[in-house]
Amino acid sequence: MNLFEGENAVLPGKHLLVVEDEMMLVMLIEDWLGMLGCTATTAASVEQALELAESEAFDGALLDVNLGTETSYPIAEKLDELGIPFIFMTGYGVDMLREDYRDRPTVRKPFELDHFERLMAETFAEEGSEVSGEG
Repeated sequence: MNLFEGENAVLPGKHLLVVEDEMMLVMLIEDWLGMLGCTATTAASVEQALELAESEAFDGALLDVNLGTETSYPIAEKLDELGIPFIFMTGYGVDMLREDYRDRPTVRKPFELDHFERLMAETFAEEGSEVSGEG
């Protein structure tokens, strides 16, 4: 099943916070989210992301674990507080995540399109929406 099909997009109208400090990845993620029907607001630092989380309404978030010399764990804590689901993005394995976050949805860089679209649908689709087919 290809979730990137205009009017058949699984996540139409979703607004996501994307926290990533590598501009090329930001552009790729924004393109993929657009194909899924989502809009994105981006941040490259913990401070910027925390300000956005407090001031905008988000349906979910994608968090790069390592942001230069910072980690995105303070953002994850704030999103948990606000009840906003998120997916971690990392170049490392799940075992490298802080122990209390190892059960969270995680996509590994470099991204595999099929895994990315499936995880997005599973994490951010509305309750009752069906996600079927091969991923």
